[in-house]
Amino acid sequence: MTLARRDLLAAGLTGAATLSLGREASAETQVAERRAAGGLELAFTANAPSTPTGLAIARGGRRFVMMPRFNAKVPYTLGEVMPDGAVRPYPDLATNQPDPEQPQARLFHVPNGVFDRDDTLWCLDAGLPDGSGPPVKGGAKLVQIDLSDDRIHRVVPLEAGITPTSSLNDLRVDIRDGHARAYITDQGQDGEGAILAVDLATGRVVRRLAGHASTKSQKGLLKIVEDRAVMQRKGEGPPRPVQGGANGIALSPDGSRLYYAPLIGRRLYSVGTAALLDPETGDAGVAAGVEDLGEKGMTGGLTTDSKDRVYLAMQEFNAVGRRNPDGSVEILASDPRLIWADTFWITPDRWLHVSAAQVNRRPEYNGGEDRQTPPYAILRMRIDADPA
Repeated sequence: MTLARRDLLAAGLTGAATLSLGREASAETQVAERRAAGGLELAFTANAPSTPTGLAIARGGRRFVMMPRFNAKVPYTLGEVMPDGAVRPYPDLATNQPDPEQPQARLFHVPNGVFDRDDTLWCLDAGLPDGSGPPVKGGAKLVQIDLSDDRIHRVVPLEAGITPTSSLNDLRVDIRDGHARAYITDQGQDGEGAILAVDLATGRVVRRLAGHASTKSQKGLLKIVEDRAVMQRKGEGPPRPVQGGANGIALSPDGSRLYYAPLIGRRLYSVGTAALLDPETGDAGVAAGVEDLGEKGMTGGLTTDSKDRVYLAMQEFNAVGRRNPDGSVEILASDPRLIWADTFWITPDRWLHVSAAQVNRRPEYNGGEDRQTPPYAILRMRIDADPA
């Protein structure tokens, strides 16, 4: 089933709540459906010192944002949002100071983090102290932090799964039924992405689907956010479109399938998680299990709910979308405050949160001018399901 781009565009411009394949809904029906689904409201703001792409909310209500080091000027890469919106370095400022001599003890470039079922925070560190170039040796890692004492309790090195052009981006942790696993997207600084599968019990890291079409930045596509093409300029060279391989990921409720998509790509993919870590399954076997789930628009982050519906950060429309198990795609709500929709978080009380990261307003996409306007908004809307 293919969702035509013109249908996506029409839905984004009208704020339609539901995109139906093969039928046209009246304006009255669209409005009624949107009201039934609910709209976006401001949950809180984060007065972050840099672009907050990542978002994680503990069951007790503590809120965290992750600010990748797009350059060395970013003062800290992991922060906790205080009740007044101020963001303090977490767990402390010293831990957030890059030090190649202490790669396992310091945080370099944290794009995302998640809570596991025990409410323990896991943070992904790409090991990039200046946004690009080879990751610092030993710097790419998973960091486990216990909120009871705000201390790092474990570090899982990811060195075995990265390359000199890696740019680790998103994370899912699955600890249940006697297993402990993590899945990570590598969008690649050159757009050549991959998926890392990690056995948290043994520390084994496997790089999968490198070179596969589903993890690559798709050629010939242009990302448009806030009615402008997102183009990058380096030095005196001509502007060029953004690249980005495997980016957003999400797990099915039973943990059996991983959903993922390139940053620059309009299709959603899935793959069986068992094959990713199976030492008996080679790369060809993993690739044979990849399923193309069809068009879903140009997105950032993904997440799933307990009904196995995949939520889509639809950056071109400042919108939250959703792919249903039958393959249909809905736009649930749009909001001009949702600038570069990025990371989702579903709380146990069925609020879907989404960060507005403003990445498109960064200097590298605006001729050196920083157009970001802190504080950064985190919006939310009611949904009718639990977290996956």
